[in-house]
This record gives sequence, structure tokens and C-alpha cells, in this order.
Amino acid sequence: MKIDIVSIIGSLTVACSFALKFVGFPSQIKKIQKTKSTAGLSVTLFGISFFSYVLWTVYGILKRDWVTILGQGVGILASGAVLYLIWKDTIKNKL
Repeated sequence: MKIDIVSIIGSLTVACSFALKFVGFPSQIKKIQKTKSTAGLSVTLFGISFFSYVLWTVYGILKRDWVTILGQGVGILASGAVLYLIWKDTIKNKL
């Protein structure tokens, strides 16, 4: 079996994507819960990430590509959870 550069890059892309969604976002959520603060987090970054995941998921649906749908759907949940915590913290601080 010959491994080409496209397969290697594709595998690395999948690994990094899973690491972001299953390690990066959950560790950010745990930190928010521990510190009870979202100070210093960029709502712009998480908002754009969320929107990007939504668009990729819609693209996957249109192409009927379950790998894209599931992978990006997890991104929607993870980035959406962080956005929710930012929103919740902002509301709490305004009261």
C-alpha cells in the first residue's frame, strides 16, 4: 500500500480537527466553569467559528457527506457551548 502526500495531509487534518473539537473546546469550557468567568475570550472568534461550522454542516448536508456533517456538527455543539457560556457570563455581569 502506497501512502501519498494527500492521504497524509488528510489524516493530519482530521486529527487536528478532532483535537480542536474534543480537546480544545472542552478544556476551554472546563476553564470557564472553574474560573466562573469568560473574561478575555473573544466572542468574535467563537462566533465566526460557530458560523463556519454551521456553513460546513450545511455544505455536508447538500453533498450528503456524513463525515463532514458529523465532524462539523460536533464543532457547532462545542463552539455553541462556549458562545452560550460567554453570553450567560455577560448577562450575569450586567445584573
